[in-house]
Amino acid sequence: IDLRDGKVVRLTKGDYNAMTVYNDDPVAVAKSFYEAGATCLHVVDLDGAKEGKAQNAAVIGKIAAEVPMFIEVGGGIRTEEQIIAYQSQGIKRVILGTVAVRDYGFVERMTEKYGDLIAVGVDAIDGKVAVSGWLETTEISDVEFLKKLYATGVKTVIYTDISKDGMLSGTNIEQYRAATGEGFPNIIASGGVSSLEELAVLSELGVYGAIIGKALYTGTLALKDALQYERN
Repeated sequence: IDLRDGKVVRLTKGDYNAMTVYNDDPVAVAKSFYEAGATCLHVVDLDGAKEGKAQNAAVIGKIAAEVPMFIEVGGGIRTEEQIIAYQSQGIKRVILGTVAVRDYGFVERMTEKYGDLIAVGVDAIDGKVAVSGWLETTEISDVEFLKKLYATGVKTVIYTDISKDGMLSGTNIEQYRAATGEGFPNIIASGGVSSLEELAVLSELGVYGAIIGKALYTGTLALKDALQYERN
């Protein structure tokens, strides 16, 4: 669930001007996923990612209070206070993004202090890490950054290929092949995942998990089919 102004939306390639609103009630959407059998929910505060501080925390807290799922949250988490606030709401994993590039010492401290609660989102385009809600691309290599994170002790990374996100054209299998080939554990694929065939390939590569977004809202991939594949 991607949130903007408290609504369920999807962007195309991270473009805030190419946004589709799918639902005005994020809690209802989360409940529908849970009722379909899902146990894990990925939530992104798009306003938070852009503004640099949580903007949809109240909505996220309501989802956590009403839907008994393992919830991970990203977007605008740049202080320990926000990490603690989400933890107190029942969030099981917080995703650090821009701050991991801007202040790597923060990632080191939070990982040492909170362990598995901390994940890092590596959002990349053409092999370079992007920050600030994908509005700025750095010169940092995504693979080198992954190596640095795992050396630090970060166990879970959500890797997104921005060029594939929201396109329904398939995910970047080769990029995940390269990452898993380096031996990185717990990589979660994000961006363009839209078929059972892709889930099968990602699984064979040893990818830890996959985030499905726009494909669910458009009906390109049925949640029940994805969950059945996962169970099998």
